Amino acid sequence: MGSKSEKLLLALFKNKCIELGSFKLKSGIISPIYIDLRKLVSYPSLMRKCAAAYWTLIKKLSFDRLAAVPYAALPIASVISVIYQQPLVYTRKEAQGYGVSKLVQGEYKKGEQVVVIDDIITTGESKLMVIKPLVASGLKVKDVVILIDREQGGAEKLAAKGYQVHAVFYLTKVLEILWKKGKISFKKYQEVLEFLKKTRV
Repeated sequence: MGSKSEKLLLALFKNKCIELGSFKLKSGIISPIYIDLRKLVSYPSLMRKCAAAYWTLIKKLSFDRLAAVPYAALPIASVISVIYQQPLVYTRKEAQGYGVSKLVQGEYKKGEQVVVIDDIITTGESKLMVIKPLVASGLKVKDVVILIDREQGGAEKLAAKGYQVHAVFYLTKVLEILWKKGKISFKKYQEVLEFLKKTRV
């Protein structure tokens, strides 16, 4: 991992986008680590750096437009869209009950390839829930780009269904850097690694 990536990671930790403690996840599991990239909206400079990190992966892929996973990834996907001039669509969690009722918002043509953007991946379920309406609307999905892979089986689950996950950071490497930079203790480093191993899906 290059020095620029390490600086970005340490900035995420400093601004509590990555926290150690005891946290209840969406799945109900109590986790010793919590990643909350919703906080990025309060740090424009950090958001821009994250957008650049995403773009290093996205620009290598073949696609017509970006697609954001609601709602956590919508701000970062919007920033990527504006900075790098890429059209964006996003799915709604529910169809609106007025106007033109549709689950995919934004302009697109059937048959276009989209890259799905999200913040993290754990089980991969939220990605599949977003991919379903995209495909049902006539769009093609092959790649999913995220900032942090928790390495708990989500990427493998998506791969089994034909979708490739590309991650800027992998959580085991994130933990190693935080430990080596003196941000977390070796005990905490081992504790989180053990948790990740035990809770793989």
